[in-house]
Amino acid sequence: MTDLTDLGIREIRDGVREGTFSAREVATAFNAAVAGAKPLNAFLVETPDHALAAADAADAARAAGETLKPLAGVPIGMKDLFCTKGVASTAASHILEGFTPQYESTVSQNLWDAGAGMLGKLNMDQFAMGSSNETSAFGNVISPWRRNDGGNAALAPGGSSGGSSAAVAARLCPGATGTDTGGSIRQPAAFTGISGIKPTYGRCSRWGTIAFASSLDQAGPMARDVRDCAIMLEAMSGFDAKDATSLDLPVPRWEQGLNASLAGKRVGIPREYRVDNMPEEIEALWQQGIAWVKDAGAEIVEVSLPHTKYALPAYYIIAPAEASSNLARYDGVRYGQRNLPDGANLQAMYAATRAAGFGEEVKRRILIGTYVLSAGFYDAYFTQASKVRTLIARDFEHAWDKCDVLLTPTAPSAAFALGEKSADPLAMYLNDVFTVPSSLAGLPAMSVPGGLDRAGLPLGLQVIGKALDEQGVLNAALAIEERAGFVARPQAWW
Repeated sequence: MTDLTDLGIREIRDGVREGTFSAREVATAFNAAVAGAKPLNAFLVETPDHALAAADAADAARAAGETLKPLAGVPIGMKDLFCTKGVASTAASHILEGFTPQYESTVSQNLWDAGAGMLGKLNMDQFAMGSSNETSAFGNVISPWRRNDGGNAALAPGGSSGGSSAAVAARLCPGATGTDTGGSIRQPAAFTGISGIKPTYGRCSRWGTIAFASSLDQAGPMARDVRDCAIMLEAMSGFDAKDATSLDLPVPRWEQGLNASLAGKRVGIPREYRVDNMPEEIEALWQQGIAWVKDAGAEIVEVSLPHTKYALPAYYIIAPAEASSNLARYDGVRYGQRNLPDGANLQAMYAATRAAGFGEEVKRRILIGTYVLSAGFYDAYFTQASKVRTLIARDFEHAWDKCDVLLTPTAPSAAFALGEKSADPLAMYLNDVFTVPSSLAGLPAMSVPGGLDRAGLPLGLQVIGKALDEQGVLNAALAIEERAGFVARPQAWW
């Protein structure tokens, strides 16, 4: 029999329904894989009992002749940004070390209600701030991939959902939750050769998800392929009255609607995404992606998104500003870490707690955010960035007059070595150059693997769609996936 950890979500779901194997066998296999992959540092907390309990419930339901839930028998990884009842939830930060929620996030509850089990909580960039998973207070996640050029450098799995991408790529789980603020599902998916989709802002509830930038944060799935992402996204999505930004709309049947034919569709190629010094391999992959969607029946049109060059500067004003507001709650008074020097007053406790609890990148963004929100600079920075955000959204609206989806690279390079960019925040921020615009506009966007670079590392292509058109994004990604035939996987060294 095929190693159960080689199976994806659909294969596990169908195999359990058909009795090819039991859900407990699946959970046991993945629990063992997680336990044997400590060097990757992908999991902060392992929850084998949760996975086994969900598996036993699925097996009992099948034995009783009951209709199985959509994800019955499927164990997943849960990014540590989601609060999970009775299980430590830290956002990979010391300031929340020891925090055990007494409630469940809406996204995780939706998944448990669909029958999924939890293998554990996944490592991430602290408070989702980072592009390489190097800002975690509990150590770097290490990508399961290695270059084939003779070097043995430890590589970044992308961020902030680096634990999720590494775990899926290494076959430690068939799927995992991620969150995407400026590209934190798509960029790590591209770095590790998996698929990941950020849905329309509001599709997935933010309730119980530890906040970074409230107008940008959006949960989404990361999995082996497009179909598995569609299956998982159906379970995660839905209206939530506890979240004022949640969309009160029915959840489409995305898996059922999958169709790799793009006949009659127009795929836009934004000229502004050809950035300076873009590597030849990225350009070549983009051209290959254009050829693939043409082969699927699409018409290719060139479009202009003229305000693209302002997206990164606007994002790195808006996101830190919202982070400064959201993270003000971590003061050592109500929950989380508290540092109280002898004889200290309240202000000294605040300072000591935050100095010890927050990492350098979090502090950097809080300081930037506090600065741009200050009385003398609010209009000059935050107000202007908000106006630019409106112009970027308007660019996309104009583009939809000419096309149905957009095709771009996901990231400007393959995975880089850990430590290679961490000393230069601006170089790190440039990793989000292709993903930030659609986040600012709240649009669905997906990364799908397209091939390997010269060093044998994955490269991803990104599909961006109209608001609420996850189906169009999934279908275009499926067309690329079928033609790319990407089957490469990292060779286990851990």
